[in-house]
Amino acid sequence: MNRQAQAALLFLLGATVLHAGLTDLHLRYVKAGLRPLLLLCGAVLVVTAMATVWYEWREASGKRDHDGSGSGSGSGNGDGSDGGGESGNGGGGGDGGGEHDHDRGHHEPRISWLLALPVLALILVAPPALGSYSATHTGTALQKPFGFPELPAGGTLRLGVGEYAARAVYDDGRDLRDRPIEITGFVALDPSGVPYLVRMSLNCCAADGQPVKIALTGEVPPVLQPDAWLEVTGTYSPRRTKDPVNDGPVPYFEVTSAKPVPTPNDPYDEVWNG
Repeated sequence: MNRQAQAALLFLLGATVLHAGLTDLHLRYVKAGLRPLLLLCGAVLVVTAMATVWYEWREASGKRDHDGSGSGSGSGNGDGSDGGGESGNGGGGGDGGGEHDHDRGHHEPRISWLLALPVLALILVAPPALGSYSATHTGTALQKPFGFPELPAGGTLRLGVGEYAARAVYDDGRDLRDRPIEITGFVALDPSGVPYLVRMSLNCCAADGQPVKIALTGEVPPVLQPDAWLEVTGTYSPRRTKDPVNDGPVPYFEVTSAKPVPTPNDPYDEVWNG
């Protein structure tokens, strides 16, 4: 790979990263809070590619100027001495040829072509968000939060899966009792057929995604498709069960109504710590 090809790949990679950062595509890979860093990385790659092209152009221009001045000097020497000038020009031509041969033989390591892999991955492969398969094969990531902020008084509580689960398990539903609650997540079914409402939580990126689960009871739709997104309304339930994968605590939710909803732009939750 020569410098021009390397610069082209850097530019494509940077432009692709910028595209992902400026659209919702980046939410398939990292949590929303990392968007500024993603945009910064893309900009650095694009600027680096442009700087590489500029330095290469400047170096090539300098060589052309140097070769032009050398040719003029050789012509003058030829007028002053016949044999010596020809010999000197021949020697100079030999040295110049050696330099050009050296330049033509200079390439960046072939491993640089690996830069093409992330470009192809970002352009050709848009991985789906983690779903029910990951949820049923990974234990719940529910952890005790640092605290429980005050909830708004009156009306329907709109909670995330992680917040409801944490309050139900570690606060015994103290602020959830007798309150209508609305939660959105995707459906997962454990091997015994128990329906869960799940949201994958991220610490950093999709590679470390782990599920937080709520077991559904009450007016649950009779037919549930794994990975379908639901908005469920209901009330707190004191029932508990254990995750069949890691025996982690899983609270129940008493469903009074449920309706399908489109997959949200950001399908992931950040880890809820109160």
